[in-house]
Amino acid sequence: MAIADPAVKPTTAPSPPSRWATILALTALVVVLTAFFLNAPNGLLGKADAVGYAICHRISVRSFFVGEVQMPLCARCTGIYLGVVLGVACMAALGRWRAGTMAPTRVMVAAVLFITVMGIDGVNSYLTLIPGLPHAYQPQNWLRLVTGLLTGIAISGLMYPVFNQTLWRRWQDAPVVRGLGELTGLVVAAMIVGALVLSDIPFVLYPLALLSSFGVVMLMTMTNSVIFMLATRTENKAANWRGALVPVAAGLTVSLSLILLIDVLRFAATGTWDGFVIPGA
Repeated sequence: MAIADPAVKPTTAPSPPSRWATILALTALVVVLTAFFLNAPNGLLGKADAVGYAICHRISVRSFFVGEVQMPLCARCTGIYLGVVLGVACMAALGRWRAGTMAPTRVMVAAVLFITVMGIDGVNSYLTLIPGLPHAYQPQNWLRLVTGLLTGIAISGLMYPVFNQTLWRRWQDAPVVRGLGELTGLVVAAMIVGALVLSDIPFVLYPLALLSSFGVVMLMTMTNSVIFMLATRTENKAANWRGALVPVAAGLTVSLSLILLIDVLRFAATGTWDGFVIPGA
């Protein structure tokens, strides 16, 4: 990936995407959005369910509920994607809109530890699905949520600088998280979000349910935007949000297309929008 040196002042102004490229990108996005909204279940939570349906097992006993309605993602995925949204939002609020440098080593080690702990809990949880296999402890949804939130924070710290470093012509040569103090603040914020999820208050859980599905789309869009820019050799071209429109729209279009395709295939195989069922549960 070609990386623009933020310390070097560009000699020429970047050319914005052509009008036809912008029209094509926006037209493709509108088409896919229309297809998604026409095929997803009714209501905002229905659309959020369709997003979760594409990437999550949505097993009911491993999920939280808004009143009598199951949240779009399981407890662990709810934590992961709320953590991603929280991490990116906090980094942006700290003025790291274009920060393209990874966090210091100590922070990265902590991020790897967060992911590892979730992996251990996930393996233990998986073992309980197979009768007769030993497992270390009885899985709990609150633990799935907490380990997911920490992993979401870690993922945001890894993906956000890659996105910025690929998108912007003059990305900011600054770490997205400066040290363990800021990471501690993110962890505290994540625990507050976790407490809100565990509050079981419908008017609190409703927006969090929508935000968790938004986190799926956001992370997929950042990833697919990076892939699009590398594939089309248009990395480090955007000088402003107008210049970012085409790659971000392309990333969103690809993401929604993948979600829609997986939804269609899963529904064809199962015949229901409900989650998978654990035998004997």
